[in-house]
Amino acid sequence: MFKSTTLGTFGATTTTPNSNPMKDYEVISPPDDSVSCLSFSPSTLPQNFLIAGSWDNNVRCWEVEQSGKTVPKSLQTCGGPVLDVCWSDDGTKVFMAGCDKQAKVWDLGSNQLLQVAAHDAPIKTCHWIKAPNYSCLMTGSWDKTLKFWDTRSPNPILTINLPERCYCADVDYPMAVVSTAGRHIIIYQLEGQPKEFKKTESPLKYQHRCVAIFRDKKKAPTGYALGSVEGRVAIQYVNPPNPKDNFTFKCHRSNGAPNGYQDIYAVNDIAFHPVHGTLATVGSDGTFSFWDKDARTKLKPSEAMEQPISRCAFNHNGQIFAYAVSYDWSKGHDFYNPLKKNNIFLRACFDELKPRSSS
Repeated sequence: MFKSTTLGTFGATTTTPNSNPMKDYEVISPPDDSVSCLSFSPSTLPQNFLIAGSWDNNVRCWEVEQSGKTVPKSLQTCGGPVLDVCWSDDGTKVFMAGCDKQAKVWDLGSNQLLQVAAHDAPIKTCHWIKAPNYSCLMTGSWDKTLKFWDTRSPNPILTINLPERCYCADVDYPMAVVSTAGRHIIIYQLEGQPKEFKKTESPLKYQHRCVAIFRDKKKAPTGYALGSVEGRVAIQYVNPPNPKDNFTFKCHRSNGAPNGYQDIYAVNDIAFHPVHGTLATVGSDGTFSFWDKDARTKLKPSEAMEQPISRCAFNHNGQIFAYAVSYDWSKGHDFYNPLKKNNIFLRACFDELKPRSSS
């Protein structure tokens, strides 16, 4: 259990005070380039492990101890920048996909790396699907296809053509959501075998950056949150009981300018709390925020970091919130500063994400 008391005494170890303004626990030996993906180990493992993929072509693994201390465990190198990572359901393997147009499986026990998927363009997303009658790896690519792989076979068991390049995806069995260029959203039903359930156009007018499935009170996947480059999140139910249940809200914007103009930043990632069902968003403005979508309120904002926050994740029991601070190139090459290091921070978050009481 990650106790907030163990983190309360933690002081920033970085040289500049505003590189860790929230005084959160710092992951040691962070990646050398921008962090593109973060994922915690599943509940099948007794310990917490964190993996991060980055633009330095590497996937790193740390063990997170109960005190909040991190221990680097291992590292694997891919043939290009890593764009996504995911765990097998039993926690023995990690899948990684990226710009080398391949997905690989990393067997953590033997430390072996094996190619298990291929596309004609970079692979943007990878998700492990564990169904009662099958298990497979789902990969979404900029080659406008979605493929499903039995990792023992060199050919996909199923290829689905997408209307455009895959930008982001999420899986929570029996549901998958894929978002593509051109503001297309496709929902897939995974029972029996994967098949298209519904195709819809995004309620957001600008490019999607992230999508995350949320569950209802009975813990069944029921909808998704979509984040865009213009500081807006859409909450969408697959079958809304009431059309007004679907809504959008603004976030990662600042009223900085004296002339009344608003700075608008991309929503880089969204994660739902596994216990409370509340959510976190992280953005190019270098902040994270915790939200209660049902009460439509912000639970907690953060101080701004020196750089954008590119990714975030909760561990399986919702005690730890991890977020990666690294340049996301949203302001182009001119604002890239190689002297600013990439950081991953861990925060004891369970109480901060409790929903607002309805009294």
